Amino acid sequence: MSNPQARRRWTAEGAAETQPVGTLSGLGLPALQEPDRGSPVYEAIREDIISGRIPANARLIVAELAERHGTSTNPVREALQQLRGEGFVVMTPNRGARVRPIDEEFIRDVYEIEVLIEPALTRWFVGIATDADIARLEALHAEMLRLNYADPERHTLLDTQFHHTMYERHYNRHAVDLWWRHREILRAISRRLPVSLGRQAAVMRDHQDVLDAIKAQDPEGAAAVIARHVEGSGRHIIEQMRSARRSNSRKELSRS
Repeated sequence: MSNPQARRRWTAEGAAETQPVGTLSGLGLPALQEPDRGSPVYEAIREDIISGRIPANARLIVAELAERHGTSTNPVREALQQLRGEGFVVMTPNRGARVRPIDEEFIRDVYEIEVLIEPALTRWFVGIATDADIARLEALHAEMLRLNYADPERHTLLDTQFHHTMYERHYNRHAVDLWWRHREILRAISRRLPVSLGRQAAVMRDHQDVLDAIKAQDPEGAAAVIARHVEGSGRHIIEQMRSARRSNSRKELSRS
């Protein structure tokens, strides 16, 4: 297991990897730094749930998880309590811990919280944004426009850095950390789903609109754009999940 205190960056696959501070290739921008969230056991179980390696409704047995991760039972119990607090795990009397399905209701809960958090972070950023911040956002936006979703993995990294630039210096570290957690959840799910042409266009339009609001020193305008942006992202993920479910149902019917 990696040292949780070490600096980490996001790989193209969306996983956290221990690395020294690097640059975003071609733009000369620092690599993203993930906040320290908890023990390696917690992070491993959480990633298994998000990725689907531990399926929905699976029972989480402390002794089995401890053996799998080569640790004692106490770190596993602590990890499960933390995951329960984040909504990944459900605990019921006499039945123990089970994985909560990452379904449309789960995604709705996440993005409805983000619609409250991200506009507040953005509103504060407008008041402290420097010319260097704006130049950095413009460089990231220009690179996303140039790619035009031809490289979805790189687009995701650029998009994350775009938002990270606005939020990273906020004084409320709990809010920033919650944004990171939710961003990781949505990214892990959305990377398995297609992005419609309409959503691609909306993302680029929102980035330009928030840039314009920041340059105009319009905190309320920037916050409104980000609220629209987050809600659109959440709704798109839910729509794609429903579409995938319908497609799978049709395939099962055709085989029967």
